[in-house]
Amino acid sequence: MAPSDDARPAADAQPAAPAARPVALVTGVGRTVGIGAAIAAHLAASGWDLAFSYWTPYDTRMPWGVEAGAAGAVAAQLAGHGAATAAIEADLAQVGAAEQVFDAAERQLGPVTALVMCHCESVDSGLLDTTVESFDRHFAVNTRASWLLVREFGRRFARPYGTGRIVALTSDHTVGNLPYGASKGALDRIVQAAARELAHLGVAANAVNPGPVDTGWMTGQLRAELAAQTPLGRLGTPQDTADLVGFLCSPRGQWINGQLLHSNGGLA
Repeated sequence: MAPSDDARPAADAQPAAPAARPVALVTGVGRTVGIGAAIAAHLAASGWDLAFSYWTPYDTRMPWGVEAGAAGAVAAQLAGHGAATAAIEADLAQVGAAEQVFDAAERQLGPVTALVMCHCESVDSGLLDTTVESFDRHFAVNTRASWLLVREFGRRFARPYGTGRIVALTSDHTVGNLPYGASKGALDRIVQAAARELAHLGVAANAVNPGPVDTGWMTGQLRAELAAQTPLGRLGTPQDTADLVGFLCSPRGQWINGQLLHSNGGLA
């Protein structure tokens, strides 16, 4: 039996346009082996477009050095998941960097729905040997820049209520790493404040402590010691953290808000 006229598609009917991919901004994606790169890849595979920031001079002065072509390699991986990308080099120690990063992300990809902060300044030093310069740099990058990024996100957020996400990577390391641990402790409070102060926008904000994840900075002895202290008998991987952050950024993660989450295999 031939279909009725009502059942036949109109001659000029067009296929439905695919839904636009939301945009995530991930900071601190300077190396392909880092947690930030794993998070960006997970989000891209989950249907997000990705803007990501990096700062090569930081890697230059760290023991692992610069990974040549890392930004391009990350962008290519994300594009393989169907994501549009924007790689933004920015010194987050500069006061105007947060605004510049958001300007670039919006110009290339559109409004940001999720802010994931993986950037950090991390140089080992203790109470007696930390310099004022190092202390100030840690707080400029880990604390002040994070606050300015959150502020910029809140000021610009115009996505549907309940879709906004803020996730920050934190740490409880303090002994022998005073400026890093102290600045991350302050970051925790900023994120928890965001959960309340951005509630009118429907933004959920959480901090994630990923525990011991070796991305090239651990010695062999340290790797063995930390693995032995963890009930599961292994170190964390960037993918472990990416799986949690991906969930928090998904619609299913909306109800988790204002939390400091330990994703560390039971180390603590």
